[in-house]
Amino acid sequence: MAVEAAVIQQHLIDPEICIRCNTCEATCPVGAITHDDRNYVVKADVCNGCMACISPCPTGSIDNWRSMPRVRAYSVEEQLTWDELPPALTPEQLAAAGVSEVLAQAPPPAQATPEPGTVPFHSAQYGASIPPWSAAHAYTNLYGAKKPTTATVVGNFNCTEAGFDSETHHVVLDFGTMPFPVLEGQSIGIVPPGQDALGRPHQPRQYSVASPRNGERPGYNNLSLTVKRVTQDHQGNPVRGICSNYVCDLKVGEQVQVVGPFGSSFLMPNHPKSHLVMVCTGTGSAPMRAMTEWRRRLRNSGKFEGGKLLLFFGARTQQELPYFGPLQSLPKDFIDIHLAFSRTPGQPRKYVQDGMRERAADLAALLQDGASHFYVCGLKSMEQGVVLALRDIATGAGLDWEGLAATLRREGRLHLETY
Repeated sequence: MAVEAAVIQQHLIDPEICIRCNTCEATCPVGAITHDDRNYVVKADVCNGCMACISPCPTGSIDNWRSMPRVRAYSVEEQLTWDELPPALTPEQLAAAGVSEVLAQAPPPAQATPEPGTVPFHSAQYGASIPPWSAAHAYTNLYGAKKPTTATVVGNFNCTEAGFDSETHHVVLDFGTMPFPVLEGQSIGIVPPGQDALGRPHQPRQYSVASPRNGERPGYNNLSLTVKRVTQDHQGNPVRGICSNYVCDLKVGEQVQVVGPFGSSFLMPNHPKSHLVMVCTGTGSAPMRAMTEWRRRLRNSGKFEGGKLLLFFGARTQQELPYFGPLQSLPKDFIDIHLAFSRTPGQPRKYVQDGMRERAADLAALLQDGASHFYVCGLKSMEQGVVLALRDIATGAGLDWEGLAATLRREGRLHLETY
């Protein structure tokens, strides 16, 4: 037993594949994952091998393990310096450390089931890691950081009200004849030019696709992104986002390096009569725009009769809400839109979860409908409030939230993508 206790299956993240999307850190229920401005890493002394982070990872970079003597486990400080994973220890190295071959080949620990009521509310546990049964097949990881593909900028305009300092841009990229199939709900990585402070190439930054599967311009090999120019951090301190400013400043005709696509679960259903409930803030509207536009095109073709579309969209002010103008032109019998502004002068603060509670009766009915699918995308800070609203709406309607939530997760009908 002494030998077994001295051995761990250390959980590691591959820095060559990771796109720094923060999904793993946001999902981990025990706080075992952390990051700096370059790498995401796992704390060996905190990770309990619950596997909660494995399925949500869009690239597979999270699913790496090394048999290690506990006293030689890689520290957080070591992992933060890596550009690639170190090789696994050889049998001779393991034997020299007193690790038997049987123990070295042991699989990662299985996920433990906590006792009811022993774990605090953790919204990420309710998010599905599989797509709806009728979703189209998603292609992923066609182009990696070592072999990105090239796209040409064919459009770039501010999609927030003119004059707003931290504007959001709608950027259209064309891939020419290079295959780059994407679905609504997927994302790509943009590789900003230049090097970081240590002289290493910048890592890709992830952006959700804002256009439907047949392109921003139908029939062309293109896609669109919704990118906010980052000029301050979450504490309000001045900062210049390296990739966001690069993308927002791109001119038509310029070329960019792209990796991906990523994501195989945050996908929309294809079956008729399915309902979509979309909850987003800021640039989290990108996948919702893609889904809405695809449904609009199907509707206009006369070949598809979809179910209800409900959108709860939040921003600090109307001026900061991407696509505010185009949203107003969508037919009311096509989509039910609820906007929430938290910083309108002279008005009380309103958040997306407040709008959801106002529509509790409608949402309760949809929660009980097997054709309903729920999508949440935006800042991590909004996720818990949204899931709590769904829980309270379900409970208020006399529904068993835990049982219902387990069904939504199992059937790929509740998706959380926050950052």
